[in-house]
Amino acid sequence: MTNPLSPGSLTGRRALVTGSSRGIGADTVAMFAEAGARVVINYRNKEKRAQQLVEKIEAAGGEAFAVGADLTDADSVTALFDAAQERLGGLDILVMNASGGMESGMAEDYAMRLNRDAQVQLLELALPHLAEGARVVFVTSHQAHFIKTVPTMPEYEPVALSKRAGEDALRAMIPRLEAAGVEFVVVSGDMIEGTITATLLERANPGAISSRKEQAGRLYNVNEFAAEVALAAVEPVPADNTRYVGNISDFTSASATGE
Repeated sequence: MTNPLSPGSLTGRRALVTGSSRGIGADTVAMFAEAGARVVINYRNKEKRAQQLVEKIEAAGGEAFAVGADLTDADSVTALFDAAQERLGGLDILVMNASGGMESGMAEDYAMRLNRDAQVQLLELALPHLAEGARVVFVTSHQAHFIKTVPTMPEYEPVALSKRAGEDALRAMIPRLEAAGVEFVVVSGDMIEGTITATLLERANPGAISSRKEQAGRLYNVNEFAAEVALAAVEPVPADNTRYVGNISDFTSASATGE
């Protein structure tokens, strides 16, 4: 794992990453721990993986614990933050990484409930536990961030629309966050090779990933993108509260021309 954070640079900081038992979330929370942060690993149903990550971090000398929570359930999220408060005394970094909507067997409105409603609820419930100077990072995709002006694959459109709706709702909270001394940044990335979403997209639309790779020039892998998310938690927040990862020329040129 390549970690862009210096050893000890997060000593004394407390971080929680949603959906961090695997993938981007797992690599991000591990980077925080390696840099000295005390971390909360959140999972929905991958308890074994979460505990294995805890053990790996502890074996390396870090401090971590895992808490299961369904982000669409307010009581579950309240218990998540109560655990963080009890064990850590609050939070300095919150990475809103967990998302979904392409899973089979879910209700028709599941994507919107998870990617918009649950994200707003999460931040509302997190606010009392965020220390002054804390940083909130919301993870999204170019396909969702630019969905108002650039169409995406039909298979991904419901997710893209719900994630953009979530982003808009969270951005509306920025004045409240600023008043509380909390910073907010969106990390928008292209398709990420090796993620569950990429796998499901490829299954639904064979060739989707290779086609996007040809258009973009290259796609980030899980570890590379996690490094950018980790940096977003510590580097200065851009003026527009958005950190872009990877090629965005296809999206911005299409937006400018109205395509």
